[in-house]
Amino acid sequence: MSSSPDYLARARAADSDRRRTRVLKVPDKLAADGEEITVSSVARAASVHRSLIHRHGDLHVAVLAQASEPPPGTATGAQVSRQSLLADVANLTARNGRLSAHITRLERRLSEALGQAAWEASGLGAPADVETVTRRITELEQQIFDLRGELAERDEDLEAARTANRELMAQVNH
Repeated sequence: MSSSPDYLARARAADSDRRRTRVLKVPDKLAADGEEITVSSVARAASVHRSLIHRHGDLHVAVLAQASEPPPGTATGAQVSRQSLLADVANLTARNGRLSAHITRLERRLSEALGQAAWEASGLGAPADVETVTRRITELEQQIFDLRGELAERDEDLEAARTANRELMAQVNH
């Protein structure tokens, strides 16, 4: 056995070729067996690491191309691709999220309504006609404000009359 750099390079190249060949043959075997074709499943079946497939663009493209093809013996009209199934899963997950948020909002509204009803039924809450009472209070406050304005005007008139009376009395006394 020679330890020259040329021998090592040829050994590495031969090993690389054997691994590449195994990786390229595995997707066909997986497809024939009806198994799912992914980078991980191909790497596992070819006894190589996934990074080998990811590092070599041609191997990665070959695996993805084989994964996107329909399995042999399936009708093209009733075919469901992996991508369409993933899209369906994503859409259903989003819909579940929206429905969950909607249910949470409805539960909160129901809880508030039941809480308000219990508060009113207990007699601890304000009377049912709070709006009427509030409106009446506002009207009375406005009326008080108006009456205070009139009272201030009358006080001014009274003060003016008293001043005029004092002046007249002072003129009569002279």
